[in-house]
Amino acid sequence: MTLALREWQATFAAQLAGGGGEGRLAIHRHNISSSLIRSLGATLSTVRALVGEEFFRQAAQAFISRGLPTQPVLAEYGADFAGFIEAYPSAESLPYLADVARLDWALNVAFHSPRLEAADLSAVPPERLAASALVLAPGVALVRSAYPLDRIWAVSQPGAPEGTVDLDGGAARLLVHRRADDATFIALGEGEAAFVEVLGEGQVVEVAAGAALAVEPAFDLTAAFARLLACEVFAALRQ
Repeated sequence: MTLALREWQATFAAQLAGGGGEGRLAIHRHNISSSLIRSLGATLSTVRALVGEEFFRQAAQAFISRGLPTQPVLAEYGADFAGFIEAYPSAESLPYLADVARLDWALNVAFHSPRLEAADLSAVPPERLAASALVLAPGVALVRSAYPLDRIWAVSQPGAPEGTVDLDGGAARLLVHRRADDATFIALGEGEAAFVEVLGEGQVVEVAAGAALAVEPAFDLTAAFARLLACEVFAALRQ
């Protein structure tokens, strides 16, 4: 009996993702696995630096065994790695690792997202701006962590001086965004983080500012707004 193309593809993918096999199929499986591990290592470079090559290879292999990519661009593979690592038994002693994976992934998304210019708001009256919604640019993401994620990331970069990080050093609120030739992040205050989160939900500026003031009474809307505009985190103004 001849399988339909979709059934054949599903069967072949299951064979590639599974273990065992011999001959050309085993070679093909090995090549695919190696390519995906390299791709994940490039995307999740901070995770890999923290745990070492062998640990990362084993974790990536376990992740790959759950399912192969469903899209042709390898940079889009690994979106749910953070969720996987949260439940990965070998990573139980690294409770911050899933948050590091989220930061790595957010940087990856920001870098590969289209770059849009921020709307020119200089001529918009304040009352009109307050009643408008600001659309976040593609790839902009807020990553929260109970751990000092920015310092963990910094000491894990190539060429960084050796050092330790106090895991009780405070929570992190990092805004990931794209620059001209790469992606980066900035640390936000609690008010700024609330402001961005509420804007991301589609609320107007006035509502977002109220949410920011509720968690940080000293929140400075003018300063925060200027800082976010400088980072080009907004794509458009929506009435």
